[in-house]
Amino acid sequence: MKNTLIIIAIALLAMQCTSQYEDQSIAWLMESTESAEGKSEYLESPYVTAGDKLYMVGHQNGSFPDLGWHVEGEMGGIWNHPIKLMDGFSISVTEEDNEIVCLDDAHTFINHPTGNRHLFTYSDNINITRTQFVPDGEEGVVIELAIDNKSNRSRTLNITFNGKTELLPVWLSDSLNIKDGPDKVEWDESNQFYAAVDSLNSWHVIFGSNQENSIRSPEENTCNLDTIGRGDNAAFTNQLSVEPNATKTIQYVIAGSSDSREEALETYKYISTESKSLLTEKMNRFAELKNQSRLEIPDKDIEKMYTWMKYNTDWLIRDVEGVGRGLSAGIPDYPWWFAADNAYALQGWLATGRFEDVLSTIDLLYKLSGKVNGNGRVIHEASTNGVVYNKGNTNETPHIIYLLWKYYEWTGNKDVLERYYDRVKAGLNYLLEERDPDGNRYPNGHGMMEIRGLDTEMIDVAVYTQQALAAASKMAEVLGFETDRQRYAKLARDLEHKINEEWWVPESNSYADFRATKSETLSLIEDAIVRSDTLDKPWAVEELEKIRQQVFSDSENGVNPYVVHHNWVVNTPLEMGIADSAKAQHALETARNYTSRFGMYVTGIDRDEDREESNKWEVFSYVGAVMTLPTGVQAISEVNYGNIEESYNYLHMLENSFGYALPGSMYEVSPDYGMIVQAWNIYSVSVPIVEHYFGIKPKAFDKEIIIRPNMPDGWKNASLKDVRVGDNSIGISKVTESDSVTYIIEQEKGEWKLRLELSYRDSMQIMVNGSDVEPEIKKGLFQVSLEGENNRITIINRNN
Repeated sequence: MKNTLIIIAIALLAMQCTSQYEDQSIAWLMESTESAEGKSEYLESPYVTAGDKLYMVGHQNGSFPDLGWHVEGEMGGIWNHPIKLMDGFSISVTEEDNEIVCLDDAHTFINHPTGNRHLFTYSDNINITRTQFVPDGEEGVVIELAIDNKSNRSRTLNITFNGKTELLPVWLSDSLNIKDGPDKVEWDESNQFYAAVDSLNSWHVIFGSNQENSIRSPEENTCNLDTIGRGDNAAFTNQLSVEPNATKTIQYVIAGSSDSREEALETYKYISTESKSLLTEKMNRFAELKNQSRLEIPDKDIEKMYTWMKYNTDWLIRDVEGVGRGLSAGIPDYPWWFAADNAYALQGWLATGRFEDVLSTIDLLYKLSGKVNGNGRVIHEASTNGVVYNKGNTNETPHIIYLLWKYYEWTGNKDVLERYYDRVKAGLNYLLEERDPDGNRYPNGHGMMEIRGLDTEMIDVAVYTQQALAAASKMAEVLGFETDRQRYAKLARDLEHKINEEWWVPESNSYADFRATKSETLSLIEDAIVRSDTLDKPWAVEELEKIRQQVFSDSENGVNPYVVHHNWVVNTPLEMGIADSAKAQHALETARNYTSRFGMYVTGIDRDEDREESNKWEVFSYVGAVMTLPTGVQAISEVNYGNIEESYNYLHMLENSFGYALPGSMYEVSPDYGMIVQAWNIYSVSVPIVEHYFGIKPKAFDKEIIIRPNMPDGWKNASLKDVRVGDNSIGISKVTESDSVTYIIEQEKGEWKLRLELSYRDSMQIMVNGSDVEPEIKKGLFQVSLEGENNRITIINRNN
């Protein structure tokens, strides 16, 4: 029923649209959906037209320059992993003997959840809109031009579409002995399209229009793409007559295959005939995506960011035949799979109901890990051809174990625990035996911070190992392995205590970046001084020189904790809620010193002295970066220790970056550097809101949900609806009146147990479904057990 209502709503919205486009236009459909308009100063920056099989990256002005560094200059264009199809295309327009105009200078870019539009002005009386989308599950893209003739006479235009092929294998293909050959491009007169094939491989791309009057154009074209690579430009022209005060459209389709021309042709024909229905299907799916875990709050900017983060994450699904389906890290340079990124991002996906894609990603990571590691170690990075680049940093193995338990809490899917429990045990053995030579339960090796030399004992590795042990003890209990349960539970308790005792640095009011020997630490300090001096951070150089002197004069031998870089990972004990309360408050106050208006610095010693003057042109790169993940971690850390307004302030910092460069998206490095779409952003936004502000603590395996709301002061009226927990769905609404607050809690499965927990004061009168109740008080929280599909809990302040 819900799906039917969504489809009807979209149809009605399209009928009400005042668009000038003709009925068969995809622009007419897309214009009816929500959108985000870009800024003129960012027209020469990237956008993505996303699909799970294929995606396209170009500039917002409609051009396709060489982009990216991972494969130098080749990360833009049209990718159909594990191959690239084209560098892009250009479209030119001319009328009679007038000058040829290349459509690569759009005056406006508009982003939609399902695609994008570029707006051009051809002449005073002719406007042109380029609209594009990638159908779900298809290896092709649809591009449409809508020519809007605002004059009082008919206009005849010659429109030339020029495609630049670039059939190219993905990164690391050389390790499989796959070579890139020159492209062979041929015009198929009977079908009126171009077909190209790599001369050394069975990689194919086909492109053409929906018009029957296509004419092959000369090889020399005014608007040829001048990009690197071994592909070729190939163009064809269509003549289009547009009546006075009317709009005419022409559609182009690009389709490809890494296996055969037949597959590419089948996709081309299917998309060509079904483009409108395919877009409607995609619009319906995104409407469902919006409806799942649907947020309504007074702060519409935060609400919009939250909603678009769900869209952004969907854009990053990579589904590659023969390899797997999973969430990639970012576009354009990280369109493949990372365990570190997914350990965060998939938690955000769980909170917004994407259970199936979470599991497919976990399955893929363990599958790829099993190919190269036989010891439970989880990989760091793998290309879409299945080649693993890094067998795994130390933090990824425990973090994925922790994620497995989170998945079980949200879904109740015991089969997954049974499937991977042996991997969990092997992974913990790898950490505590192979990676812990001194036996102190702190595995050695790189964590999230990729700074040279930071591979001793790292704080995030220690914290996530503690969380993995706690998760493993719970898994063992579920699966009936009592000896394992006891062992892992004791190790987790002991490690939590050790982290608070052996990693805290009182003089810095912070947990340590790392634990290392004196000589190792002095070497790291020297490198940090060079870094800070290079970045012209005299305050950091001064601080580091003091630390160096302290370490140099330190008489203690052995391994000790040090704060050198003020890296964001020092806050992971707070993120996971294992920090002592007093230490946590000190650490949170310290962390606030390392922010800009866009969020947390990755490395605190890179902070600008005048943080309010930080701007996109001077501060942001991978060195000296402010990143969305550390900012989200800090939002979670603050709310974990009761600081809701400080937590919400970090979300506002994130919102300062939302739509800054790419409308409807948030860059990896705030506000406009690195990946234009980044997977872990969903963690930074949805986890604070769903799990902490609305306080949903799922226990799907017990058919129970604990609700512990702690909302910002400004959220007088707020709701979160259709949140998936197991096979149930829950909605929470808050309604504030002058002397009371009411929580309305709805669920589909009335037999599930619900428990509401809120801070208690003696002046409270509590009513459940119209009747007074005496709540149970535990640790300053009142607890009310609920049952049934609908409950209304009102808290009245008797002092008013």
